[in-house]
Amino acid sequence: MRLSVLDLIPVSGDATTGDALRASRELVTLADRLGYTRYWVAEHHNMPSVASTTPGVELMYLGQDTEQIRLGSGGVMLPNHAPLAIAEQFALLSAVYGDRIDLGIGRAPGTDPVTSHAMRGHVGEGFVVDRDGKRVDPVEDFPQHVVDVMDLLGPDGVTVPLFGGEKKVLHATPRIETSPQVWLLGSSGYSAQLSAALGLPYVFAHHFAGHGTAEALKLYRDNFQPTRFGSEPRTFLSVNAVVADTAEEAQELAEPYLFTMANLRSGQPLRPVPLVGDEVRGMMTDGHRHVAENIAQKWVIGDAESAAARVRELAGMFGVDEVMIHPVAGQRPDDAPGTAPGRLRTLELLAESLTPTRS
Repeated sequence: MRLSVLDLIPVSGDATTGDALRASRELVTLADRLGYTRYWVAEHHNMPSVASTTPGVELMYLGQDTEQIRLGSGGVMLPNHAPLAIAEQFALLSAVYGDRIDLGIGRAPGTDPVTSHAMRGHVGEGFVVDRDGKRVDPVEDFPQHVVDVMDLLGPDGVTVPLFGGEKKVLHATPRIETSPQVWLLGSSGYSAQLSAALGLPYVFAHHFAGHGTAEALKLYRDNFQPTRFGSEPRTFLSVNAVVADTAEEAQELAEPYLFTMANLRSGQPLRPVPLVGDEVRGMMTDGHRHVAENIAQKWVIGDAESAAARVRELAGMFGVDEVMIHPVAGQRPDDAPGTAPGRLRTLELLAESLTPTRS
């Protein structure tokens, strides 16, 4: 079985964004050394608990000490961006890291509606318009924008018709030896169907949704059409995980992120991830605990033996040979700034138990 890593670059307690980035650089460097297949960072905005806002920029920093692991986005929320801008960012990553770049693309905003509008260049009453002054919804143009990104990264580029019969050819960068591998991401049947129609690899957000995975993967596999972008269906599973030397320690380390997710599900104000121990327990209400207990049932939480067994069970259940681990162990009050011992230990214990191989 192959293992990979998803990272939101969490911000805990009084940690700074710089602390979070340094901890994640240590995380990806360890994952590379342990033989993990890929490392992806997400795109979220205006969230005190998440430092990962710009995958293309972050990966330039995070991957500097790696040698083998694939680096990518899980994912870029394309409606927030111009396709050319994303194609250029990931072309530059390919120029630096060669044939190790994945471009995972999603359709969701990765934030609240107000921040989403600001991401697209308009705040308050503003909105996006076309050249004729008509309102434009980037989400409606998502399928075409996905194709545009891939064509901009390809050798032929994109030809734009101009007035008077003239044409302009656009390329993401003058010349790269290899293009990023594009994946589509989603938490509904929409992206599964679009991935199948375009012949692209697809990942369902099991770590976030926790349900609907089997239906989405069946929809994707049953409807897959070979195209110039891909000849057969490819997918893997993503799962939240906290693995420690004992089951009791794992449960304790899981509490901060369980609280954060319970807070999110109940519509409470977002805040940095609380610290393990007294801080998070002082914030937990009975309502939080009830929601957290339900959420935890979909996660992998335990010692190495039980966690590895659960990962194998999930892989078999959904018919995949790769599982992307989102390590969500919390920070203890005495953890040094810029480190994440609990998240590192999760990767170590799973690697020892499941012996991943390089792609």
